Parts: sequence; structure tokens; C-alpha cells
Amino acid sequence: MRLQRLLNPRSIAFVGGAECAVAIERTRALGFTGEIHAINPRRAQLGGVPTITAVTELKTAPDAAFIALPRAATIPVVKDLRTLGCGGAVIYAAGFAETGEDELQSALLAAADGMPLLGPNCYGFINTTSQVALWPDEHGLARCERGVAVVTQSGNIGCNLTMLQRGLPIAMLLTLGNQADVDIAGAVADLALDPRITAIGLHIEGLRDVDAFVAAAAIAREHGKPIVALKTGRSPQGARITFSHTASLAGADRLCDALLERCGVARVSTLSSLVETLKLLHCGGPLTGNRLLSLSCSGGEAALVADLAVEHELLFPPFSSSGALRVAATLNELVTIDNPLDYHTFIWGQGDKLEATFTAALSDGFDAALLILDTPTHPSMKADSWRITARAFVSAHERTGARAAVVASLPEGMPADLAAELAAVGVAPLIGIDDALQALRAAASIGDHQRRPAPQAPWPLRTGGREAGTEVATLREVAAKALLGAAGIDVPRSIECSLAEAPEAAKDLGFPVAVKISNAAIAHKSDVGGVALSLNSADEVTAAVAKMRHLGDRVLIEQMVTGSVAELIVGVVRDPQYGLALLLGAGGVLAEVWADNVTLLLPARRADIEAALNRLRIWRLIVGYRGRQGDAAAIIQTIERIADFADKYREELEELDINPLLALPDRAIAVDALIKFRATNEFLATVTPRST
Repeated sequence: MRLQRLLNPRSIAFVGGAECAVAIERTRALGFTGEIHAINPRRAQLGGVPTITAVTELKTAPDAAFIALPRAATIPVVKDLRTLGCGGAVIYAAGFAETGEDELQSALLAAADGMPLLGPNCYGFINTTSQVALWPDEHGLARCERGVAVVTQSGNIGCNLTMLQRGLPIAMLLTLGNQADVDIAGAVADLALDPRITAIGLHIEGLRDVDAFVAAAAIAREHGKPIVALKTGRSPQGARITFSHTASLAGADRLCDALLERCGVARVSTLSSLVETLKLLHCGGPLTGNRLLSLSCSGGEAALVADLAVEHELLFPPFSSSGALRVAATLNELVTIDNPLDYHTFIWGQGDKLEATFTAALSDGFDAALLILDTPTHPSMKADSWRITARAFVSAHERTGARAAVVASLPEGMPADLAAELAAVGVAPLIGIDDALQALRAAASIGDHQRRPAPQAPWPLRTGGREAGTEVATLREVAAKALLGAAGIDVPRSIECSLAEAPEAAKDLGFPVAVKISNAAIAHKSDVGGVALSLNSADEVTAAVAKMRHLGDRVLIEQMVTGSVAELIVGVVRDPQYGLALLLGAGGVLAEVWADNVTLLLPARRADIEAALNRLRIWRLIVGYRGRQGDAAAIIQTIERIADFADKYREELEELDINPLLALPDRAIAVDALIKFRATNEFLATVTPRST
């Protein structure tokens, strides 16, 4: 544990002025009993602690240091602390690499010489289990024995999280600033080994080292520490616009999604859903499935939770026949036994009867049970009967051992003391129905991932820059299809020829044919009039190529493929951070419009490919719809061969785009293909057919 001394210190040095005084007060308020050293040459005391003038006056090495000095003055202090043998430091100062001062940041790291650093440009951390707050501001956290860890790159988001009154015990809060040294991966790797941490929440602006993150997530999985992440950067402004459909669809955010999924990290979309997911994970860990039970005394709430659950792929299956009888036996005959269950108000305020109903319901084998309950916090209202309901539900949870959560539809409906009471007995106090359902879906996805074999790590990137003499070259379609055909991927019969030779070539192939301009510089041929389909005579071919003269002097004549059930896009794209990724989705000229696609990092197992295909809406057409279906086995085999192709050429492959891959009743065939290699001319000569 590289951060052990820094995060769990027995002695701390505070170097600076006003911010250090605040941090000393916060640490003392948490009950820290170790040594505190205050260092400032111009003040007699900081936070009530007498000062010394310099780090070099310390007699022993502190386990941790909080440095709140101007950036230039920070570097020699870091060097002195490293020489002394300090366990790590928080760098509060800004103005390093985040503002373009890369040389200054390099000097900082050189001064640290391996000593762990949080920051620069960060607020520090709070460890409530070790009663430490290297934190220069207000916070609302209290000491706890066990709880969740939250890691964020934003000091302000971290500060906001300390204000929570939602029943979430935060054992550790780390802010990382610009991650000069300790990054998200390094933090996760250490936190996963701490037995006091129950779950880890991440706010990610960017990942510095994908390989390290994968390794850290594996450590967390091994030690049973579920991870949930809020990743910013979904907006179109952050998307990478490139040459092919594949590269356009598989933008950086989609690749991050694929990485998180590969690592078993659940991604949520809002800060509130991050908090609610952490609460649920703290109170029992991941879920065993997505089969839920909802209980409420209102039909309106029952309908609302059922409607919202559809968006989150959660199920509310009916009670078993025996379960329905047990629940019915506890209720008025006017109550309809269904799930979600509206148990009405006939037993409101009667703790024993509520407990009997809840116990019968929770005994029926659902993966989790929700009680929708808004408890008054308004000063003019008495909350006694609502608390009777909540405590009856707790008793049912304790009697059955079922996973349970009380869900307030609005924040005002969850009193802070009730939230703490529920969390203390393992019942998650969730706020907001939609956030609660996001949390349940996230916990179910983590549970599903943990039941699968350990994930494969993505292929490592090439080290270093592009070799001398290499270039990025786009193959002509005939060359691309020759390579794919050699890899066992079905492609149409074709002939590349001059414009004048096109009619005779079409006769040789047999009508109907397709004619395409053969120009590697044109990626989307149909957009510029470079494609003519279903031509049935030499005269039609002559007319078609005449319209393409302005686009080039050679054309590709292909057998026309008919009778497809659906069009898919299958592609591979190289990203400088995430490596090679496989894109699967609905294809054709409207691939971007349909937005029905999924991205996998390579390598990918057959099970990964099948799971991804099952997430596509278009896959329903292929497996069978209204009497028509495509050859699903052939499609899966084709995708596997494309993945193998990417493996074979992973040092050189820059981009591959098959759009469309036609799904026929008896085969899958790639009718359009684009391949880009980054390689030497010698390599390109080996993969380009001589006839082209």
C-alpha cells in the first residue's frame, strides 16, 4: 500500500499559513491523537499549534504533510520532506501542468523522488476512520468505523460531498487535482486493500493510465470492493470526428464506457445517483440480479416506479403463487396482490400487521425489496406513523435477510436521523425514485460482472511514437476486401478495372451488379454519387460509370447481394489512450442517425460479443421477427474473425470499417469495407494485391 502512511498518519506536518490553520483545526475536530507539527517562519502558531520555522527543524519524519505555499516555494519544501523520509504530501498550490507549466510540475516530481503526492491544485483528503483531515475548508464529515471511499479530481465536488445528510458514511474522501503523481488508478489500488472501505465512488474527468486503471479495478474485484463512477465528457463537443462511421461512433466517451464495463465499474450519470449507488453498495454490496419488489401504500407510486424501471432494465416480476397467498393472507381482500404492490392504508400505523405483510413479501425470493416511503420533515407535521412503517420494514428485513431499501421520492421525505438509523442496520436509505433505480441497476450490473470470469485486459498500446518511414494509408476497397477474404470473411465477387472496362467486367461477373468508384481518398462513396446499385445491363453500367468520371479513373464492379434481413456496422478503431476497440451496431448510410451500437475493447471473447449483440435493437430482426431471420451464427463468426484480424495486425491497424455487413438468412457478407494501416511502405506492399 503505497499511500498507507500518507492516508493513515500518526504524525502530520502542516507547512503554510491560513489554510494550514484550518486543516489543523479540522484534524483536531475529528479526534486525531497523533503528533501535529506546524511550520511557518512568520507566525508563532497555526491552529493553536506552536510553529517551527522550517521542515529541516523536524526531528523525525512525519507520515504526512499538507503544503499550502506558493507554487515556487512548494518545490524545495517537497525536496526537504523527501530527504527526511516523509510518507507523502498534499500539494495545495495551483499553477502547475493544469495551466501549462509542465516544467514546474516535472521539477515538483523530481523533488518528491517517489514520495507520494496528492495534487497539485487539490484540496487534500479526509479519512474519518483514522480521524485525519488534511483539508483547508469546512466539511461535515464525522468519524466512522467503516464506510465508502470517494475519489474526485474536483476539490469543489469533494467539498460538496462533505455536506451530505443522506445516510452515507464516508470513510475516505480524496481529491486529486491534476494527478501529477497519485492518479485515480493509484488511489483505487490502495483503497481496495483497506478493510474499512465498503465501496469506492469515482468522479472522473480523465484517466491518465488505462493499464494502471485496469490493474487497480482487478485488485478491487479480488478484494470485493465494488466501484461506481461518474464520468464527465459525454457531450458531442468532446467527440472525435474522424474519417469513418466507426471512428465517429466510437468516440472517446464510448471507449471509456467500454473500459468501465470491461472492468466491472458501474457508470452513473449524476452526482446524486453516485451517492445513492454508494449507499446501496455500502448496505450489502452488489445485487444478485435485477428482479425487484416494490411496496407502497399508493397506486400512484406503484405505477411511477414501474414506469421508471423500464428505462433501467429492471424487472418487477409477479409473486410466486405461494408467495401471493402468503401476502394476501395479511391484507384486506380489497387489495390486489401484484408487484409493484399497493398494500393500501388499511394497516397504516399498525406495526405488527405491517411487519407481517412486509415479511411475507420479502420472503418470496426477490433480489431486492423497495419500500416507497416519504417521511415528513416539515416542523408542523408528526412523523410517528411513517416511522412505524419504516421500522416494520426493517424488522421484515432482519427476519428474512432480504436486501432492502427505503426510497423517499423527494429529498424532504428522508429525515437525516432516519437515514442514519436505516443505514446502521443495512437498509439503504435512498432518495429519489429515479436515482434509486439507477443505483439498483448499477448494483445489479456489478453483481453480474463479478459472477463472470475475470475480464481480459485490453491490448496494450504500441510504445513510443510512429516509427520512421511509416505512414497512415487507406487501402482501396478491392485490397481491403482481399485481406478480409483471406481472413475467412465472406465478401462479394468483384473486379477492379478502368471505366472503359466496366461493362465487360460486369458481364463476366453476371448481372445484377453494383458499381463503385475505386478511390481510397473517398470514404463515403454514396455521399458523392460514387455508388450505383442493381444494374442489370452493360448499358446501365456504362451510364453509371459516366457519372463517376469526375471522382476517379477506376471502378469496382461487384456482384449485387440481395435478400438481406438487416444491415450491420462492424468496425475497429485505434484510440491513443484505450487501444483497439470493436464497434457493433445498426449499419447503412444512417448508422449515426440510428445510434444503435455498442463498443467493446479488444480482445473480446465470444461471450462478450454475444452479450453486446443482444443489447442492440437491430439484433431482434436478425434472431427472428415476423417470420424472417438472419444467420446469427454466421454474424458472430464473422465478428470473431474481424477481431482475429485486428489481433493479427494490431501493430499496424489504424481503422477498419465494414458498413454494411449484410445479415442474410444463410450467411453474413461484407459488402463495403475500409481499412487504414499505419505502417512502412514495405508492409503496405505485402498486404496490397499486385493487381491493384
